[in-house]
Amino acid sequence: MSYADGLTAFLREHYPHIQIPDAERAVMDRAGRELAASGLAERALRTGDTAPGFSLPTSTGRTVTLDGLLSAGPVVLTFYRGAWCPFCNFALRLLQRHHADITARGAQLVAISPQIPDESLTLAEKHALAFDVLSDLGCDTAKQFGLSFDLPDDLAVVYESFGFDLQRVNGGHPRTLPVPATYVIDQDGTIRWSFVDTDYTARAEPSDILATLDARPTAH
Repeated sequence: MSYADGLTAFLREHYPHIQIPDAERAVMDRAGRELAASGLAERALRTGDTAPGFSLPTSTGRTVTLDGLLSAGPVVLTFYRGAWCPFCNFALRLLQRHHADITARGAQLVAISPQIPDESLTLAEKHALAFDVLSDLGCDTAKQFGLSFDLPDDLAVVYESFGFDLQRVNGGHPRTLPVPATYVIDQDGTIRWSFVDTDYTARAEPSDILATLDARPTAH
């Protein structure tokens, strides 16, 4: 299943009553256009760049570093907004379906969000995720990748009206989020493949990730 093919059915099954009023939708659409026009996606790290190192906590309290991950093989790194985002939930569930395919190619899959570890743990348990979900409070790591942005005031109000308690789940950093992004990083730290999109509904296709891993010179 692809992300594009499965998304509609997932939203219908798990979020059947989502109806966004016109006024709130207008705020969301305008903020989306402004973020797209900001040039953030073009400035973010891309294929050929060197991935910055990080040291982040897992949902169970361990610390994971990029250097440690790369010492064992290539890394598939995906940034998501949080468990409150329906599109993130489906994207992570879909990656879980392909987790065995990724590890069979010698790579490790890791997800990063600005959520506190307790929220990441709840998400991991809900979706039975077999890969680490890391907490990037304040989006410091996302910022190093060029992915972080601050919600406009009116959009923050809209999210609050939806019941998204970002003040709590993001550990006191309610306005800062990453745009959706996924990277395949070689063992030397070079980004072999990248997906960055300011559209929060868009995500990397697992088939593209697997094709990138298959194309590596050291792939078996």
